[in-house]
Amino acid sequence: MSAAPDAIVPDTKDWTWVLERPCPECGFDPAAQSLDALPARIHDTAMAWSKVLARSDVGVRPSPAVWSPLEYACHVRDVHMVFAERVRLMLEVDEPAFANWDQDATAIESDYGSQDPAEVAVGLIEAAGTVAGLYATVTDATRDRRGHRSDGSVFTVESLGSYHLHDVVHHLHDVGAG
Repeated sequence: MSAAPDAIVPDTKDWTWVLERPCPECGFDPAAQSLDALPARIHDTAMAWSKVLARSDVGVRPSPAVWSPLEYACHVRDVHMVFAERVRLMLEVDEPAFANWDQDATAIESDYGSQDPAEVAVGLIEAAGTVAGLYATVTDATRDRRGHRSDGSVFTVESLGSYHLHDVVHHLHDVGAG
């Protein structure tokens, strides 16, 4: 029986600054993004994750307190699902408040490290397709609809899309695929 992996230190940083300036770690530049290109970019990143999930060492953590590529992929799949719900709310409800999502608790409860990489690949592609489809329905009349995160951060559909894309791109960088 193998020992449980070390706990990951929760990321408590406020990443909303990535909407204003390039990320020095992954190179994501919010000024270079467009809502119109978002569905294709989400598709392309999902395909990159499929390649990551095919690696022979996909379940190996680079260090005890850093997620494996498999764990990152599970997180990205779930990020797509969370953002799909948030975009849906923003398009259907005036100024929705988003429920808090504890990504670290989800990783533990869902036991990311023991999931089947092939199943994760399928789930990630499906979740990416769903959210990309939602972004594809956004019009000039709906791109500025707003939603509020539990910490008080306010997003438009357009800024939420950029924030979402950064998360996915950044995690590809984290696993050496960005």
